[in-house]
Amino acid sequence: MTKSGDKLVSRDGHSLPLARRKAVLGADALEITPVPPVTGAYSYDPGYASTASCTSRITFVDGEGGVLLYRGYAADDLARHSNFAEVSWLLLNGELPSHTELQSFSEELAGLRHCAPEVLDTIAAVPAGAHPMSTMTAALSAMPAVYPECTDPDDADHRRRFSHRVIANIATVAAAAYRKTIGKPAIAPRKDLGYAANLLYMMFGEEPNPVASRALDTLLVLHADHEQNCSTSTVRIAGSSGVNPFSALAAGCIALWGPAHGGANEAVIQMLEEIGATENIGEYVARAKDPGDSFRLMGFGHRVYKNFDPRATIICGICHEVLQELKTGRGRLFTLARQLEEIALSDSYFKDRRLYPNVDFYSGIIYRALGLPATMFTPMFAVGRTVGWAAHWCEMHTDPEARIGRPRQLYLGPTARSYLPVGER
Repeated sequence: MTKSGDKLVSRDGHSLPLARRKAVLGADALEITPVPPVTGAYSYDPGYASTASCTSRITFVDGEGGVLLYRGYAADDLARHSNFAEVSWLLLNGELPSHTELQSFSEELAGLRHCAPEVLDTIAAVPAGAHPMSTMTAALSAMPAVYPECTDPDDADHRRRFSHRVIANIATVAAAAYRKTIGKPAIAPRKDLGYAANLLYMMFGEEPNPVASRALDTLLVLHADHEQNCSTSTVRIAGSSGVNPFSALAAGCIALWGPAHGGANEAVIQMLEEIGATENIGEYVARAKDPGDSFRLMGFGHRVYKNFDPRATIICGICHEVLQELKTGRGRLFTLARQLEEIALSDSYFKDRRLYPNVDFYSGIIYRALGLPATMFTPMFAVGRTVGWAAHWCEMHTDPEARIGRPRQLYLGPTARSYLPVGER
């Protein structure tokens, strides 16, 4: 950390020099901890869009450049050449595994796939009609009692066991949650299948198509982490209290569920179904541009990316491969999506605002082609993001500067008032 020339004028007219923390990539951060005592004011930053809440070495996003790096490796490059197990090791450990390490890690994950009966009982006890995200959250909340050897955040061995356990179990939980929604019993995992192939098998009970397995594995890789997003920040702030890691991840699941975050791909499918046909696109594009109309194009634009989402290009290509291979008859939505993309991106309204298709725009179509209902889109996102949540939870518990999360506020309510009994008001 170096002193910068940045100064802030305090309430007594003196200037306060701010320390600047240098980033390896991206923007530096100004150390504002000493500002309130000197100035009597907090920084005001709705949504924390301009606030660095922690240091991290896991993932880097360059929104202007359209770059996403996992431990320095381009996520789109990993999606083309790696697999989910290898990327999970990378995010957890900081380096790509050797052949022996990857084989051992993959075998360990396969051996941990079976959930304890108590976890499956929790899933079975969830009321019929519950959203699968609610079911997954309930299962995660039951795990601390079932796996006490994974719950101590200050024990390195507990952190490792937790990370491996939750990555292995979350796919089994997601599949069981899906089976619950269709009124069928959970299917036991298989050790002889890869991570994504086993997930498909546990959902449908059939030998998975290799193209479908590879498509799902690629989606898991591209969803594995995305820096300090809403759900990851939720995991960190919940974890900062010292709560067990399963509960911290349950909090992340709840944050991911929202339509502005992990639920966006479900909203894309709903939007495409509402548009219905290519001849209606012009009407809906006009509605999206009308400030008086509440309709918006889902899957366009991103809170961080101000350029093309690097994940979207790969997912678009995978979408085409899956539809061609599986011949599901669901190509109508893909055709509609491509034409909507073409029309929107030729319109200066969207180009000037850099509202490009994001990762959610095509992922829902892939999930639909794989035979999943819209309610399972966000759970699939959660399966992939679990490794990122686990990596961030582990990192924060080895950070000597970590503190319990406690944002401040700009109070705009009444000043102090005296209470009067009912009869005197």
